[in-house]
Amino acid sequence: MIEFLQNITNGQATDLQIITMLLLVFFIFLLLLFIAFAPNNKNLKTRINKVVNTTKHQNNYKSLVNIRRQTDSSGNLKLDEIINKLTPRPELLREKMQKAGLQPNLGRFLMASITITVLSLGILQLTTDHSLLIATLFASMIGLTFPHIILHVLKARRQKKFLALFPDAIDLMVRALKSGLPITEAIKNSGEEIVDPVGIELTTVTNGVKIGGKLPDELVQAQERIGLQEFNFFTVALSIQTETGGNLAETLANLSDILRKRKQMQLKIKAMSSEAKASAYIIGSLPFIMFFMIYFLNREYAVELITDPRGQFAVGFGLAMIAVGCGIMYKMVKFEI
Repeated sequence: MIEFLQNITNGQATDLQIITMLLLVFFIFLLLLFIAFAPNNKNLKTRINKVVNTTKHQNNYKSLVNIRRQTDSSGNLKLDEIINKLTPRPELLREKMQKAGLQPNLGRFLMASITITVLSLGILQLTTDHSLLIATLFASMIGLTFPHIILHVLKARRQKKFLALFPDAIDLMVRALKSGLPITEAIKNSGEEIVDPVGIELTTVTNGVKIGGKLPDELVQAQERIGLQEFNFFTVALSIQTETGGNLAETLANLSDILRKRKQMQLKIKAMSSEAKASAYIIGSLPFIMFFMIYFLNREYAVELITDPRGQFAVGFGLAMIAVGCGIMYKMVKFEI
């Protein structure tokens, strides 16, 4: 066993030994997955008994124990405690997952990172000649960064879809208010008519009001899950109307008009800056296109740029300058409305 580990550490292991190691790591991963997501029936029964005993002797609702399934936990208290200690800022990570439209379950996020790390390690070991230590470092970097990139992409996609549907939802609320319905019913009808993600967020707000929450508080919680300035406008408008009164239908109609004008301005800026973006794409991709053309025409001449130390320095300097130039052009064509 010691010799087996030494061969893997020195990069002298055979393909069979590497596959065996990967299978062992995968088995450990499945074991951790089972522990993380196994339902804790003992704790559930304990909470139910507390609720039953409390309701028999006390009528104060503040003493009731919440027995609803917590979506931000894995079901295992010890694993949740370990995850919270290992994660630098668990609340920030949960907030990112909520904005991406996912359940804020850090256990699943950890399992996804471990899965990506194991797969990356296997691919690097099978396709490269690097030692196990270097491959593990690269695989760990991929496993730590790739899930965050996925969260960023999902968050941007969800927010973009939300902005496209939110003005229509506000228009439905305005029509409902003009017909005499209260604001909670107007939000409920909009949540039923509009597709996700707007529909599910509005439905969550109305469900929170049904079980005793206040509308401004539920809207603030929705704002934390969505993270959009446009929804913050909606939250502030309803909060002010709740405290001071006024014509809410007219206020929401003006808000819908403002959101549509903001969207039109963003599209106009996108059209005006499309030429600069196309120039940035062409300039940024031209060195790579020329390198591949030279590589196919004269392979030895192109490989010299990568194998020679002077060529490696030139390539690194050139890539850094390209990154700086693309970053400057990106800032020039990006406007906040």
